[in-house]
Amino acid sequence: MKTNKLYLGLVIGVFSLAFVGYMAVAVIPKVFVTMTKATPGKEVSLGGSYLIGGNILAKADGVDKCEVNVFVLDSSGKGIKGMAVVLSGAESGEMQVVSDTDGKAVFEITSVKEGQLTLSASVGGVPLEKTIKVTFRN
Repeated sequence: MKTNKLYLGLVIGVFSLAFVGYMAVAVIPKVFVTMTKATPGKEVSLGGSYLIGGNILAKADGVDKCEVNVFVLDSSGKGIKGMAVVLSGAESGEMQVVSDTDGKAVFEITSVKEGQLTLSASVGGVPLEKTIKVTFRN
């Protein structure tokens, strides 16, 4: 009788440990990833969204690129996927990119003219508060 109780306790312990291990490896990480990914369908926070340069200095040869990243965020600071972002002020005119799963829209700008450009972004036709300057040199 004691052997059966010991065996039953051992079986329950093994299954409990397997369940906890499965939750720790398979379920919990997915919950955290889901909580931190971009949230589609949220309202854009124009004051919280921003532009940042990945590379804001390039040669004015039409090949070398300046990179501008626009982050479209909601009021809680989470990225919003699938938003059309328009960048204005580039030599080639307006450019449009859709934000990725992190709310990031990446623009690559080239120029054949030496000088500095002030670029602005808008989401849904509404401009973001900040601008960014990129420089092209010979």
